[in-house]
Amino acid sequence: MRRREFIALLSGTAAVWPVGGRAQQPPKSIIGFLGSESPDLWAGRLQELHRGLGELGFVEGQNLSIEYRWAQGRNERLPSMASDLVRQQVKVIIAPGSTPAALAAQAATKTIPIVFEIASDPVELGLVSHLNKPGGNVTGVTTLNLEIGQKRLELLHDVIPSASIIGLLINPTNPRLAETNIKIIQSAGRTFGLEIHVLHASTEDEFDAAFEELKQIKAGGLLIAADPFFSSHVKQLATLSIRHAIPTVYQFREFAIAGGLLSYGTSFTQTFRTVGNYNTGRILKGEKPADLPAQQATAVELIINQRTAESLGVTVPRALISRADEVIE
Repeated sequence: MRRREFIALLSGTAAVWPVGGRAQQPPKSIIGFLGSESPDLWAGRLQELHRGLGELGFVEGQNLSIEYRWAQGRNERLPSMASDLVRQQVKVIIAPGSTPAALAAQAATKTIPIVFEIASDPVELGLVSHLNKPGGNVTGVTTLNLEIGQKRLELLHDVIPSASIIGLLINPTNPRLAETNIKIIQSAGRTFGLEIHVLHASTEDEFDAAFEELKQIKAGGLLIAADPFFSSHVKQLATLSIRHAIPTVYQFREFAIAGGLLSYGTSFTQTFRTVGNYNTGRILKGEKPADLPAQQATAVELIINQRTAESLGVTVPRALISRADEVIE
């Protein structure tokens, strides 16, 4: 071998030879994250997810690598993103906060473990056979956001008892969730003697039209149905509710923080940490999703934006304020 060729060979192989005294890096577990929304709105939830994973010894950048995919509120992008994660041969796919994301992941693989965090019934959707015995490659956490839709309407009715017409904003591109929301809220409306007027929006451009329609029908308030698309636009929806002087309730704390009147729903501090430590972490340690019962979150929180109430000329009952987990003054 010529001297020049020998030197070139040494140069090419030096990068892969271990350097004396350098610690070997532990192998990283690669997991996928299939998000239906956008990362800027999920900072707090991701922090809880990482906290949960850390409780079982998994730290991103050390012994864990996460492949993130964000659909930016466009559900039609989820199937291709799920398939891409399967091609990456990730060890787990986390599909939180979105029924379409969970279903897209399930359609993409029958072998890679999937962890959901949804408000829908996972048994009815076919994600698991039973809550206690999932029986396949899917498990996760269910929240109370659909079941407490009636309570949201009741809270809105308590704040604006004179209103006889209430709008319900649904996303028609998420039909399973939309139909369930309509069924629950219309049934609750009959209980409280309210007329429920269903409005549709699946793009940002349709928000303005929905609020204009509320004015035309002289609605006294608005209930935004649980949907990942609306969750990715909480600031815009809160701003529109103030601009059009429509008392509005939604499920997430971020909505009230952004200026919405009320929020009532599951605390993601609990659910996302559970996704991290109970579901994903245990699967990474070798347990099978079929043997991990789906968890049911029970903690809910009521947030009242008193500043918004004052700007709308709404008087929130003292009894309601005393029950609130947080009042924004």
